[in-house]
Amino acid sequence: MKKLKLFTGILLGLGLLVVNVHAQAPYKVLDTNRLMGSGGTDYVNADNDERRVYVMRGNEALVFDLDSHKYIGAITNINGHGVAVDTKTHHGFSSGPQIGMFDTETMQKIKSIDVQGRPDGILLEPFTDKVYIFSHESPSITVIDPKDGTVVGTIDVGGAMEEARSDGQGKLFVNVEDEKKIAVIDVKAMKVITKFDLDDSAGDPGGLGLDVKNHILFAMCSRPNVCAIVNADDGKALATLPIGNGTDGGGFNPNTMEAFSSNGRDGTLTIIKESSPTNFVVEQTVQTKAGCRTSTLDTKNNHIVVICTERPPEAATNTPPAQIASTTSTNQAGAAPRNRRYTGPAWLDVLFVGR
Repeated sequence: MKKLKLFTGILLGLGLLVVNVHAQAPYKVLDTNRLMGSGGTDYVNADNDERRVYVMRGNEALVFDLDSHKYIGAITNINGHGVAVDTKTHHGFSSGPQIGMFDTETMQKIKSIDVQGRPDGILLEPFTDKVYIFSHESPSITVIDPKDGTVVGTIDVGGAMEEARSDGQGKLFVNVEDEKKIAVIDVKAMKVITKFDLDDSAGDPGGLGLDVKNHILFAMCSRPNVCAIVNADDGKALATLPIGNGTDGGGFNPNTMEAFSSNGRDGTLTIIKESSPTNFVVEQTVQTKAGCRTSTLDTKNNHIVVICTERPPEAATNTPPAQIASTTSTNQAGAAPRNRRYTGPAWLDVLFVGR
């Protein structure tokens, strides 16, 4: 009997060891889907309920299967930066000069919705079941009822809104990029509660992660390239950690207690481990691909999805002027735009990163 218990204990110990080794396995690019097309891209958005991935490109929303990673099809005649989906109504919305409302089951456009400002980010806020659209101009936030697409209100925050996260309990946190702040919104009252000033060591916040359980925010910043970690209750700085160059997206996975930042300039994905509410460390820097600057989370498979585009070799050296678009306004002297983005034929790479 003692030998049997000893043998059983050894087997259990080996089992725990295998599980622990698996849990510590490094992240890597598990799969890539390539699709030729044209037009610029911005956000990638996962619908974890209906198991789809949406990428806005040009005048359509490209749809991929979140499990098989296969291309499903496109919703045409809509444009914008990102997509939010309400699974109760099966209505999706794109954030652009005109909000594109579509049916997620038929993948057909329903209508266009006129809004003010310069829409950028978009989020389905679960506490109110409303779609929040974030702008770089006033009004800062436009709120839409997903049932019929009516605009139910706007919120003036000031500054350029970037990524946002909801705690699901009435508070919404959104990065104010040009102010180096995180705005806190009361979604029921549709008003600003406060703004958290990021630490002097922080840069311009783009991507945002939220640990709802422990009330911790992870603001992914550029110039300098750091993750500013702050208390979501009072905005107190908890830590500042280095990340890759060119972040424009991020998040937090409560299943693994890890925050992540997708960095386009050096083609990396920074993984930050939250060992405790006061202990944070850069766990891994994953090599993805240059230009992969936005990301989304597959909560079922614990995969991080990043996107980027790549010109075919023949386009890299012979690009017509019509296929180059400005991404910034002219400088103060009225000279040509500083940054330019290729919008001609190119591969779209959808990368699935996991263990």
